[in-house]
Amino acid sequence: MSEYQPPKVWQWDNSNGGKFANINRPTSGATFVADLPQGKHDLQLYSLATPNGVKVTILLEELLQAGIEEAQYDAYLVDIMEGEQFGSGFVELNPNSKIPALLDKSDGKSTRVFESGAILLYLAEKFNAFIPKDHQQKTACMSWLFWQMGSAPILGGGFGHFYAYAPEKYQYPIDRFTMEVKRQLDVLDKHLATNSFMAGDEYSIADMAIWPWYGALVLGKLYDAAEFLDVENYQHVKQWAERINDRPAVQRGRMVNRNWGEPEEQLPERHSSDDFNKK
Repeated sequence: MSEYQPPKVWQWDNSNGGKFANINRPTSGATFVADLPQGKHDLQLYSLATPNGVKVTILLEELLQAGIEEAQYDAYLVDIMEGEQFGSGFVELNPNSKIPALLDKSDGKSTRVFESGAILLYLAEKFNAFIPKDHQQKTACMSWLFWQMGSAPILGGGFGHFYAYAPEKYQYPIDRFTMEVKRQLDVLDKHLATNSFMAGDEYSIADMAIWPWYGALVLGKLYDAAEFLDVENYQHVKQWAERINDRPAVQRGRMVNRNWGEPEEQLPERHSSDDFNKK
Protein backbone atom coordinates (compact mmCIF):
# COMPACT_ATOMS: atom_id res chain seq x y z
CA MET A 1 0.00 0.00 0.00
CA SER A 2 1.37 3.42 -0.96
CA GLU A 3 2.22 5.76 1.90
CA TYR A 4 2.06 8.84 -0.30
CA GLN A 5 0.14 11.76 1.16
CA PRO A 6 -0.57 14.82 -1.02
CA PRO A 7 1.15 17.99 0.22
CA LYS A 8 -0.86 21.09 1.01
CA VAL A 9 0.55 22.78 -2.10
CA TRP A 10 1.56 20.62 -5.07
CA GLN A 11 4.99 21.22 -6.63
CA TRP A 12 5.99 19.95 -10.07
CA ASP A 13 8.57 17.14 -10.12
CA ASN A 14 9.19 15.92 -13.65
CA SER A 15 11.40 13.08 -12.42
CA ASN A 16 8.25 11.05 -11.71
CA GLY A 17 6.39 11.42 -15.00
CA GLY A 18 7.18 8.20 -16.82
CA LYS A 19 7.55 8.07 -20.60
CA PHE A 20 6.26 11.60 -21.18
CA ALA A 21 8.13 13.32 -18.35
CA ASN A 22 10.36 15.30 -20.69
CA ILE A 23 7.47 16.97 -22.55
CA ASN A 24 4.73 17.34 -19.93
CA ARG A 25 4.67 20.46 -17.79
CA PRO A 26 2.14 22.45 -15.75
CA THR A 27 2.40 25.64 -17.83
CA SER A 28 1.37 26.60 -21.37
CA GLY A 29 3.00 28.64 -24.12
CA ALA A 30 5.95 28.36 -26.47
CA THR A 31 9.40 27.34 -25.28
CA PHE A 32 11.26 28.13 -28.51
CA VAL A 33 10.82 30.05 -31.75
CA ALA A 34 9.94 27.99 -34.83
CA ASP A 35 7.80 28.89 -37.82
CA LEU A 36 5.47 26.28 -39.25
CA PRO A 37 6.12 25.11 -42.82
CA GLN A 38 3.34 25.58 -45.36
CA GLY A 39 2.58 23.77 -48.59
CA LYS A 40 0.57 24.62 -51.69
CA HIS A 41 -2.90 23.51 -50.58
CA ASP A 42 -5.52 25.54 -48.73
CA LEU A 43 -5.61 22.97 -45.92
CA GLN A 44 -2.48 22.66 -43.78
CA LEU A 45 -2.47 19.94 -41.13
CA TYR A 46 0.09 19.69 -38.31
CA SER A 47 -0.24 16.39 -36.54
CA LEU A 48 1.04 12.96 -35.55
CA ALA A 49 -0.59 9.58 -36.20
CA THR A 50 -1.88 9.12 -32.68
CA PRO A 51 -5.59 8.19 -32.45
CA ASN A 52 -6.54 11.87 -32.28
CA GLY A 53 -4.41 12.69 -35.29
CA VAL A 54 -5.67 9.72 -37.30
CA LYS A 55 -9.27 10.90 -36.93
CA VAL A 56 -8.53 13.93 -39.09
CA THR A 57 -6.41 12.25 -41.76
CA ILE A 58 -9.07 9.56 -42.17
CA LEU A 59 -11.70 12.24 -42.80
CA LEU A 60 -9.49 14.10 -45.28
CA GLU A 61 -8.74 10.91 -47.19
CA GLU A 62 -12.43 9.96 -47.15
CA LEU A 63 -13.32 13.37 -48.58
CA LEU A 64 -10.80 12.87 -51.38
CA GLN A 65 -12.04 9.31 -51.96
CA ALA A 66 -15.52 10.83 -52.38
CA GLY A 67 -14.19 13.04 -55.17
CA ILE A 68 -13.94 16.30 -53.22
CA GLU A 69 -10.65 17.62 -54.61
CA GLU A 70 -10.92 20.82 -52.57
CA ALA A 71 -9.96 18.64 -49.59
CA GLN A 72 -6.39 18.18 -50.84
CA TYR A 73 -4.04 18.96 -47.98
CA ASP A 74 -0.46 19.20 -46.81
CA ALA A 75 0.30 17.27 -43.63
CA TYR A 76 3.38 18.02 -41.54
CA LEU A 77 4.54 15.80 -38.71
CA VAL A 78 4.74 17.30 -35.22
CA ASP A 79 6.94 15.06 -33.08
CA ILE A 80 5.44 15.46 -29.62
CA MET A 81 8.12 13.28 -28.04
CA GLU A 82 10.67 15.89 -29.15
CA GLY A 83 8.52 18.76 -27.86
CA GLU A 84 7.83 20.24 -31.29
CA GLN A 85 4.31 21.18 -30.16
CA PHE A 86 5.88 23.91 -28.02
CA GLY A 87 7.32 25.82 -30.98
CA SER A 88 5.99 29.36 -31.35
CA GLY A 89 4.33 28.70 -34.71
CA PHE A 90 2.42 25.69 -33.44
CA VAL A 91 1.40 27.43 -30.22
CA GLU A 92 0.03 30.31 -32.28
CA LEU A 93 -2.09 27.77 -34.16
CA ASN A 94 -3.10 25.85 -31.03
CA PRO A 95 -2.51 27.55 -27.67
CA ASN A 96 -3.15 24.19 -25.98
CA SER A 97 -0.03 22.66 -27.66
CA LYS A 98 -1.78 19.43 -28.62
CA ILE A 99 -2.02 17.74 -32.00
CA PRO A 100 -3.80 17.89 -34.38
CA ALA A 101 -4.15 21.49 -35.54
CA LEU A 102 -5.46 22.74 -38.88
CA LEU A 103 -4.93 25.92 -40.86
CA ASP A 104 -7.44 26.67 -43.64
CA LYS A 105 -6.18 29.33 -46.06
CA SER A 106 -9.16 29.22 -48.45
CA ASP A 107 -11.11 32.35 -49.43
CA GLY A 108 -8.14 34.53 -48.52
CA LYS A 109 -8.60 33.81 -44.82
CA SER A 110 -6.47 32.05 -42.23
CA THR A 111 -8.85 29.97 -40.14
CA ARG A 112 -7.19 28.12 -37.26
CA VAL A 113 -8.91 25.03 -35.88
CA PHE A 114 -7.74 22.90 -32.97
CA GLU A 115 -9.17 19.94 -31.03
CA SER A 116 -9.75 16.86 -33.17
CA GLY A 117 -13.53 16.86 -32.73
CA ALA A 118 -13.74 20.52 -33.75
CA ILE A 119 -11.63 19.81 -36.85
CA LEU A 120 -13.89 16.91 -37.85
CA LEU A 121 -16.99 19.04 -37.48
CA TYR A 122 -15.39 21.99 -39.28
CA LEU A 123 -14.37 19.90 -42.31
CA ALA A 124 -17.63 17.94 -42.46
CA GLU A 125 -19.64 21.16 -42.50
CA LYS A 126 -17.25 22.90 -44.90
CA PHE A 127 -17.59 20.13 -47.49
CA ASN A 128 -21.12 19.04 -46.56
CA ALA A 129 -20.06 15.42 -46.24
CA PHE A 130 -19.94 12.62 -43.65
CA ILE A 131 -22.42 14.40 -41.43
CA PRO A 132 -26.05 13.29 -41.73
CA LYS A 133 -28.53 15.68 -43.27
CA ASP A 134 -31.47 14.14 -41.44
CA HIS A 135 -31.89 16.07 -38.19
CA GLN A 136 -32.38 12.99 -36.02
CA GLN A 137 -29.36 11.19 -37.44
CA LYS A 138 -27.26 14.35 -37.26
CA THR A 139 -28.17 14.66 -33.59
CA ALA A 140 -27.08 11.05 -33.03
CA CYS A 141 -23.83 11.78 -34.87
CA MET A 142 -23.12 14.77 -32.64
CA SER A 143 -23.98 12.82 -29.50
CA TRP A 144 -21.54 10.05 -30.36
CA LEU A 145 -18.86 12.49 -31.50
CA PHE A 146 -18.98 14.27 -28.15
CA TRP A 147 -19.22 10.92 -26.35
CA GLN A 148 -15.87 10.04 -27.84
CA MET A 149 -14.31 13.36 -26.92
CA GLY A 150 -15.44 12.89 -23.32
CA SER A 151 -14.59 9.19 -23.12
CA ALA A 152 -11.18 9.03 -24.77
CA PRO A 153 -9.32 10.58 -21.80
CA ILE A 154 -10.37 7.50 -19.83
CA LEU A 155 -8.94 5.20 -22.48
CA GLY A 156 -5.89 7.32 -23.33
CA GLY A 157 -4.85 9.36 -20.33
CA GLY A 158 -6.23 6.89 -17.80
CA PHE A 159 -6.04 3.28 -18.94
CA GLY A 160 -3.31 3.81 -21.51
CA HIS A 161 -1.09 5.72 -19.13
CA PHE A 162 -1.27 3.35 -16.18
CA TYR A 163 -1.40 0.12 -18.23
CA ALA A 164 1.27 0.96 -20.81
CA TYR A 165 3.33 4.03 -19.88
CA ALA A 166 3.52 4.62 -16.14
CA PRO A 167 6.98 3.93 -14.66
CA GLU A 168 5.45 1.45 -12.20
CA LYS A 169 2.34 -0.75 -12.27
CA TYR A 170 -0.30 0.01 -9.67
CA GLN A 171 -3.37 -2.19 -9.35
CA TYR A 172 -5.83 0.47 -8.19
CA PRO A 173 -5.61 2.84 -11.20
CA ILE A 174 -5.33 -0.06 -13.68
CA ASP A 175 -8.42 -1.71 -12.19
CA ARG A 176 -10.29 1.58 -12.06
CA PHE A 177 -9.65 2.57 -15.66
CA THR A 178 -9.98 -0.99 -17.02
CA MET A 179 -13.44 -1.20 -15.49
CA GLU A 180 -14.47 2.04 -17.20
CA VAL A 181 -12.95 1.12 -20.58
CA LYS A 182 -14.83 -2.18 -20.53
CA ARG A 183 -18.03 -0.33 -19.65
CA GLN A 184 -17.47 1.95 -22.64
CA LEU A 185 -16.85 -1.04 -24.91
CA ASP A 186 -20.10 -2.53 -23.65
CA VAL A 187 -21.92 0.72 -24.45
CA LEU A 188 -20.57 0.58 -28.01
CA ASP A 189 -21.27 -3.14 -28.40
CA LYS A 190 -24.92 -2.79 -27.42
CA HIS A 191 -25.38 0.20 -29.73
CA LEU A 192 -23.70 -1.51 -32.69
CA ALA A 193 -25.81 -4.64 -32.19
CA THR A 194 -28.69 -2.75 -33.85
CA ASN A 195 -26.82 -0.09 -35.86
CA SER A 196 -24.41 -0.47 -38.77
CA PHE A 197 -22.63 2.75 -37.81
CA MET A 198 -22.66 5.12 -34.88
CA ALA A 199 -25.33 7.44 -36.33
CA GLY A 200 -27.45 4.60 -37.69
CA ASP A 201 -27.00 3.35 -41.24
CA GLU A 202 -24.74 6.19 -42.39
CA TYR A 203 -20.94 6.26 -42.01
CA SER A 204 -20.02 9.61 -40.44
CA ILE A 205 -17.47 11.63 -38.53
CA ALA A 206 -18.69 9.89 -35.37
CA ASP A 207 -17.28 6.60 -36.68
CA MET A 208 -14.06 8.35 -37.72
CA ALA A 209 -13.67 9.76 -34.21
CA ILE A 210 -14.35 6.52 -32.36
CA TRP A 211 -12.56 4.03 -34.61
CA PRO A 212 -8.93 5.16 -34.02
CA TRP A 213 -9.45 4.64 -30.29
CA TYR A 214 -11.94 1.85 -29.69
CA GLY A 215 -11.83 0.19 -33.11
CA ALA A 216 -8.04 0.06 -33.04
CA LEU A 217 -8.21 -1.27 -29.48
CA VAL A 218 -10.36 -4.29 -30.34
CA LEU A 219 -8.26 -4.96 -33.44
CA GLY A 220 -5.11 -5.21 -31.31
CA LYS A 221 -3.56 -1.97 -32.58
CA LEU A 222 -3.60 -0.01 -29.31
CA TYR A 223 -1.53 -0.62 -26.15
CA ASP A 224 -1.28 -4.39 -26.89
CA ALA A 225 -4.25 -4.64 -24.55
CA ALA A 226 -6.73 -6.69 -26.58
CA GLU A 227 -6.20 -9.90 -24.61
CA PHE A 228 -6.12 -8.07 -21.26
CA LEU A 229 -9.49 -6.45 -22.04
CA ASP A 230 -10.95 -9.67 -23.47
CA VAL A 231 -12.11 -7.82 -26.58
CA GLU A 232 -13.56 -11.02 -28.08
CA ASN A 233 -16.57 -10.36 -25.85
CA TYR A 234 -17.42 -7.29 -27.95
CA GLN A 235 -18.20 -8.93 -31.28
CA HIS A 236 -20.39 -6.12 -32.61
CA VAL A 237 -17.59 -3.61 -31.99
CA LYS A 238 -15.10 -5.93 -33.68
CA GLN A 239 -17.28 -6.39 -36.76
CA TRP A 240 -17.79 -2.62 -37.04
CA ALA A 241 -14.05 -2.04 -36.54
CA GLU A 242 -13.14 -4.54 -39.25
CA ARG A 243 -15.55 -2.97 -41.76
CA ILE A 244 -14.02 0.43 -41.22
CA ASN A 245 -10.48 -0.93 -41.21
CA ASP A 246 -11.07 -2.32 -44.72
CA ARG A 247 -11.84 1.10 -46.18
CA PRO A 248 -9.00 2.31 -48.46
CA ALA A 249 -9.25 5.89 -47.13
CA VAL A 250 -8.88 4.61 -43.56
CA GLN A 251 -5.79 2.63 -44.50
CA ARG A 252 -4.27 5.73 -46.09
CA GLY A 253 -5.30 7.95 -43.19
CA ARG A 254 -3.51 5.71 -40.70
CA MET A 255 -0.23 6.18 -42.60
CA VAL A 256 -0.17 9.98 -42.64
CA ASN A 257 2.16 11.63 -40.10
CA ARG A 258 3.29 8.21 -38.92
CA ASN A 259 7.00 7.76 -38.18
CA TRP A 260 7.05 4.39 -36.43
CA GLY A 261 6.18 0.79 -37.30
CA GLU A 262 6.83 -0.92 -40.61
CA PRO A 263 8.29 1.40 -43.30
CA GLU A 264 5.43 0.69 -45.71
CA GLU A 265 2.98 1.95 -43.05
CA GLN A 266 4.70 5.33 -42.66
CA LEU A 267 4.08 8.59 -44.49
CA PRO A 268 5.57 11.25 -42.18
CA GLU A 269 4.61 14.08 -44.55
CA ARG A 270 1.83 14.15 -47.10
CA HIS A 271 1.50 16.69 -49.91
CA SER A 272 -0.28 14.79 -52.67
CA SER A 273 -2.40 11.70 -53.21
CA ASP A 274 0.50 10.41 -55.30
CA ASP A 275 2.61 10.18 -52.14
CA PHE A 276 0.86 6.90 -51.28
CA ASN A 277 1.84 5.39 -54.63
CA LYS A 278 5.49 5.79 -53.71
CA LYS A 279 5.12 3.52 -50.69
